[in-house]
Amino acid sequence: MAPDSCKNPTPPASARTTVVKRLRDRNEPIRLFGETDLGAFKRLRHLELLEPEIDRGFRNDFQEALEQADQRYLDELLRPQPTGNKDDPTEVAVEDQDLTMDHIHELARGLGRSSKAHDANVILTFLKFILKLWGEHLNSRSEEEKGSVHGRIASATYTQTKSYIRPLFKKLRNNTVPDDILEHLVEIVTHMLSRNYVKANDAYLQMAIGNAPWPIGVTMVGIHARTGREKIFSKNIAHVLNDETQRKFIQALKRLMTQCQRIFPTDPSRSVEYNA
Repeated sequence: MAPDSCKNPTPPASARTTVVKRLRDRNEPIRLFGETDLGAFKRLRHLELLEPEIDRGFRNDFQEALEQADQRYLDELLRPQPTGNKDDPTEVAVEDQDLTMDHIHELARGLGRSSKAHDANVILTFLKFILKLWGEHLNSRSEEEKGSVHGRIASATYTQTKSYIRPLFKKLRNNTVPDDILEHLVEIVTHMLSRNYVKANDAYLQMAIGNAPWPIGVTMVGIHARTGREKIFSKNIAHVLNDETQRKFIQALKRLMTQCQRIFPTDPSRSVEYNA
């Protein structure tokens, strides 16, 4: 007769960790009274067969980015790589760019007064430059700081911001940004280049929440409506409410504005107090 250890083999530690994680994702107890590791695994399999999909609602994007940063850090601790490896999981991915602030100022001389393609190119170049400086600042931290709670949150925020801003970069690259949004972006970048972050923040709020008047009184004016009525309202609408993609890259733009003020400080009278 085979011994009991052959009938009920003990799962390895890595398998037990996976079982615990999946049970917690389903809000199930990780172990019942008198239950073995194998019994918990069989209970998990039974639950997954009865209910393959978990109703978790809307996924928190920041929590997902934070979990990815945690997993990369744990992988680095378990499988340390040689020093100087470009694929270091504890570092954020930074795009290589041979740009300086003087070059961007030279490129932005005709910002807002030339073609839309030129404006889109200047905005794209400047925002990618700020994103690069932010990533280099995160990678220059010590290993202890990268592994701390605040360090991992900062890395997760950077990863999330890159994901959120990507649709805007694509629209700028293809010159398909709506005219009203491009007009606001030109104003924001112009003030950021002059280091007037108060006016840049005002322009950002104008783009994000707008100031369209509430239609009180006669709204169906019919044939007597002015020809520019639609343009006036389209300029003042709240773009953050248009769709989820715009909400995300508008939020990412705000983070880049915060980093720009940190990297290129100015007088307190022209700075925005983000920690008030």
